[in-house]
Amino acid sequence: MQTMQGMPLALKRLAAEVREKQNDAVAERFARCLANTWNTTLKRQSDGTTFVITGDIPAMWLRDSAAQVRPFLIVSEDDEVGDLIEGVVRRQFQYIEQDVYANAFNEEANGRGHQGDATESGPWIWERKYEIDSLCYPIQLAYLLWKNAGRTSQFDDPFRRGVRAIIRTWRTEQRHEEQSPYRFERSDGAPTDTLKRGGLGSPTAFTGMTWSGFRPSDDACRYGYLVPSNAFAVVVLGYAAEIAREVLNDLVLAEEAEVLASEIEAGIGRYGVIEHPELGRLYAYEVDGLGSVNLMDDANVPSLLSLPYLGFCDKDDPLYRATRSFVLSSRNPYFYEGEAASGIGSPHTPPHYIWHIALAMQGMTAEREEERREMLELIMRTDGGTGLTHEGFHADRPEEFTRPWFSWSNMMFCELVLTDSGIVVKR
Repeated sequence: MQTMQGMPLALKRLAAEVREKQNDAVAERFARCLANTWNTTLKRQSDGTTFVITGDIPAMWLRDSAAQVRPFLIVSEDDEVGDLIEGVVRRQFQYIEQDVYANAFNEEANGRGHQGDATESGPWIWERKYEIDSLCYPIQLAYLLWKNAGRTSQFDDPFRRGVRAIIRTWRTEQRHEEQSPYRFERSDGAPTDTLKRGGLGSPTAFTGMTWSGFRPSDDACRYGYLVPSNAFAVVVLGYAAEIAREVLNDLVLAEEAEVLASEIEAGIGRYGVIEHPELGRLYAYEVDGLGSVNLMDDANVPSLLSLPYLGFCDKDDPLYRATRSFVLSSRNPYFYEGEAASGIGSPHTPPHYIWHIALAMQGMTAEREEERREMLELIMRTDGGTGLTHEGFHADRPEEFTRPWFSWSNMMFCELVLTDSGIVVKR
């Protein structure tokens, strides 16, 4: 298959396995998306690390880079694939040592990216929007590489230092107003690109959860406690504790991770769950601990829709089911219904634009096989004739879309195909 040229044999075999379980169109699209990420977004560095661009932006996001290589974990026992993923992990923790508050980085210390923002920065940093999930994803990827390939060499001193820095940061951000050094303002962007009140963001009270300046969409949070990102933090703190106990033999680190996880989870339960007049108890998207609640969901992961995918709860959990009913309905201000598709969008893109990431997530978190297949077929029909997926597309006119080269979206489609084929990442 031409699209698989230059790919490791293990990935070619994976594509062949998918071809046995899917129709030709889906199998071809899967192979194309897989090859697009492998051949165009990954760059091995002289120090053995791997730099990963998102696609049409020449920077490495901690979040995107982990999600982009996640389907490769299926065959990570292969040395070439496993080495590449380990290189991503090592690069991510190098960046965390540079700045625990930054979300995106340059390949070299060249000063590219958003250098005019009112925040501490440096030549390695492309963007310094503080997002909880940017610190979750590297821990998750390191853990999943262990579980799928049996590797532990990624758990080195920079990893240990990085996890400690993440825990310190999340503890600091439990009391953002009193303790945090983080400020961020951007004068030349959209209103969602900057924090207000002198770069602080909206006021919060202590809840046990940890504060986030921005969402995984890179949009500013309306309220400081982003519930799905806090849920993701609970999961990866559990991963960190398991790694510390079973691999690092660091019982102090394990206990620190477990205690913080329990505090954040208790905060979600007390402040992040609300009583909806029609649906009963469900998760809010954002809260401030002062009584303000933002009821919505966003296409980007972590999202409320993605909670079972992240490992925070089961698909059949009553609280999740009620939340899912909310986010996949017109009650969610970013759920759009059109002539071509219905699904979740984002304030990051224009109104009435649905994201392929959200459709893939809806499929992977569906209890019914029919819904999963429907999402797979819907993504196939809404590619705008490009053979790849995108960021957002118009619900009535899929040929109108944002970001023609968006590797995270392509790989979420691949993961949906793998899920539908009965091939899943171990965790």
